[in-house]
Amino acid sequence: MDTYLTIKEKAEGIYKEKGSKFIALAYPVTTEDEVKDIIAGLKKEYYDARHHCYAYIIGAKGENFRANDDGEPSGTAGRPIHGQLLSHSVTNILVVVIRYFGGTKLGVSGLIHAYKTAAADALSNAIIEERTVNDVYRISFAYPVMNDIMKLVKDEDLGLLDQHFDNTCSVSLSIRQSKTDLVLGKIEKIDSAISEYVTTI
Repeated sequence: MDTYLTIKEKAEGIYKEKGSKFIALAYPVTTEDEVKDIIAGLKKEYYDARHHCYAYIIGAKGENFRANDDGEPSGTAGRPIHGQLLSHSVTNILVVVIRYFGGTKLGVSGLIHAYKTAAADALSNAIIEERTVNDVYRISFAYPVMNDIMKLVKDEDLGLLDQHFDNTCSVSLSIRQSKTDLVLGKIEKIDSAISEYVTTI
């Protein structure tokens, strides 16, 4: 599989119970550094909230994930949020649920329900889209074969991330993973063209 589901842009949800307010914010993310920056920003913005609980999943196969209860009883906040991410089959996403305490304790089952429902509301308001897993390659080549390279980019509908044309030329291409072998095979047949793997996005 070289596709995955994620959200297009930030989305919000809310749940209220016995005076407590749970504000859910969903963000598209691709790195743990992004997660840290967003949470730090939210703790400043919602400085008067009691808890900032969250869960995230990162990676096309959902290989990186974490759930955080931020002071709520263990398993009552981060895990229910994470469960909603799994049930929607989304990745590269962070959901933070900010709680303003209303004075009445909700109990373990009440907390689980509140965090789950708030996260579900944010996800129901989000635009979920399918994206492809792409390999990024830098292709170096001599100037005379530039037309061959650019024709390949157009024919195979490749993403052109950057280009540099001089005595020796190079382009960075985003290639859908299921087409990588095919495209690299065609590049090998172009005189002077050398491909170098950079990363996967």
